Amino acid sequence: MPAPFDFHIAPGSRFALQGELLGRVPGDVDRFEGELSLIRALFAGTWSRDGTVVEAPPAAGASVELWIHGSTGGESARVAGALGLPYGANYHTSPGTVLASVQAYRDAFRPGVLDAPHVIVSADVVVGRTEAEAAELSLGYAEWVHSIRSGLGAIEYPTPSAASAAPLAAAEAASVADRLATRFVGDAAAVADRLEVLQRATGADELLVTTITHDHDARVRSYELLAAEWAARGAGAGAARVGAARAGAGVGAGLG
Repeated sequence: MPAPFDFHIAPGSRFALQGELLGRVPGDVDRFEGELSLIRALFAGTWSRDGTVVEAPPAAGASVELWIHGSTGGESARVAGALGLPYGANYHTSPGTVLASVQAYRDAFRPGVLDAPHVIVSADVVVGRTEAEAAELSLGYAEWVHSIRSGLGAIEYPTPSAASAAPLAAAEAASVADRLATRFVGDAAAVADRLEVLQRATGADELLVTTITHDHDARVRSYELLAAEWAARGAGAGAARVGAARAGAGVGAGLG
């Protein structure tokens, strides 16, 4: 695991402006558990004040799973464990803090919605038909991640040729080195081997893989190649389930 990334939000950056629009202020993390309780009550149709029940028709009675997502061993992990909810640990965005995040969740876990802890760990993956193809498809990732971490906002994902023609400067590359080192790039067998290591290291019950490339067909093929390899392995007894990122009947919340 790499060292945790030292993240600073520069005044006037896109991140700072988004935080302002969302009402993020110092100490707002202390409200997280209360806001989560409100959300749960609205889904259950039980929220009331002074004896008057207030319903949110789109939510009340909806059959959704509530997950908490987090990047550190902070409030999201603690609340998810305390309420017995499933937890998503963000290895793909914060690889250096994933072990602390998962451990904090397990330490805080009490039976609630679930009888036992359930962890999903995310990973950035690019699978090619060969190692060389995967390496080429992975070009552009450093520039894309840097555009996000710098606070400017995500740029259009570069093509391999554009990325090769304008590589990041040394200081910029260093700021995304942890993400590059922990991205899973290669042929299906090599990537599956590394994912199995990640599963063992974190004790994940599921792995959530996300593939980002400049070409949609290459992205789909990456999922297909990995799925075929994982299925061929059988996956043996106790293997974690691996799923591609997709829309589904779920709600997630988290503050890190």
